[in-house]
Amino acid sequence: MKLHNGNLYWPTTYVPTENEEKAFLPDGQYDAVIAGAGMSGVLCAYTLVEAGLKVALVDKREAGAGSSSANTGLLQYSNDIMLHELINQIGENRAVTFYKLCLEAVNNLEKAADSIPFDVDFKRRNSICFASKEEDAGKLRDEYEALKKHGFPVHFWTEKDLEKHMPFTKPAALVTQRDAEVNPYRFVMGIMQFLREHGADLFEHTEVTNTVEKEDCILLETSRGNLKAKHVIFCTGYEASMAGKSLGTKINRSYAIATEPVADLSAWWDRALIWETDRPYFYLRTTNDNRIIAGGLDEEIPHAPESREIIDRHGKRIADEIRKLFPHLDIAISHAWGASFGESLDNLPFIGKVPGKERTYCLLGYGGNGTVYSMLGAKILADLLQGNVTEGADIVKLER
Repeated sequence: MKLHNGNLYWPTTYVPTENEEKAFLPDGQYDAVIAGAGMSGVLCAYTLVEAGLKVALVDKREAGAGSSSANTGLLQYSNDIMLHELINQIGENRAVTFYKLCLEAVNNLEKAADSIPFDVDFKRRNSICFASKEEDAGKLRDEYEALKKHGFPVHFWTEKDLEKHMPFTKPAALVTQRDAEVNPYRFVMGIMQFLREHGADLFEHTEVTNTVEKEDCILLETSRGNLKAKHVIFCTGYEASMAGKSLGTKINRSYAIATEPVADLSAWWDRALIWETDRPYFYLRTTNDNRIIAGGLDEEIPHAPESREIIDRHGKRIADEIRKLFPHLDIAISHAWGASFGESLDNLPFIGKVPGKERTYCLLGYGGNGTVYSMLGAKILADLLQGNVTEGADIVKLER
């Protein structure tokens, strides 16, 4: 499955160091082997290594070469499904618990970024979610009341409030605090460097073809030989999950652009992350060198667009959406790409033990909040492998 196509921006920001991939698969046994060395896989490995476990990662490509290189790096505790909507779906206590896990995950992502020996452009940001149309203002007011009731950092802006802070007008906006942005590709590469320095092994160009659970271990049959582990965790994103069942998911595709550096972003309040109530939604953020990263225009097609003409056409539409919000800015596209994008039908990730298996787990962060879900899931799985249970783990279990 081709996960992305076009001219990706993030890989241009990182110069790889000498490849330290292990040439031979070892005879020994790991506490956990993680299939997939993208964002989910490296964050899972990072959390397990921090817990003192012996870990290996395998990937049929290079580390970070899948969906992570097309990630746009917005880190928010808010989700594709709003808290008040999730309360209606799964109940107040469970919904609030899940949102608190997401907020904690953003904090843990900051700790992980701080452990990397080079800058990954992690910065705390406010987020502005604006009402795309007049009737959505009430939905934002309901969400504000739900978040505020349960102690989440949030403000509600009227149309006049938004006019004071931004050069565009919308009926209302929700401003959440303690969100963040990151360069996702440098983040993945940085975590990989941390893992190598702390004894984890990476086996690139190594595809897991089968797993056999035994009484005392699990045997992973790969394209380069066999590996043994106490546990295996599949962090394979939008490709085959090895979950052994059909999960409630859908795969779409989305588009994104990076602009050339913009001369003056002073009218962009606090360089906040921006998104909207419409679905699918348009979103945008800035970078440390004054570029704008923006995306949206989701389509119900599972594979990445193959035509450069299609990607460029969608890129121009995204640039036009930026100009509607910031008409004074001189916008020129430097990079445009399209990528596969997975969502679950209930807007929650799939994290936990595979039903019917004793040593096989999945961390599948389906949704617009995938990086946050990955960090959240890494903590849940680290607890499970050590015989503990994270409060709220049942909310995201595979069998639900």
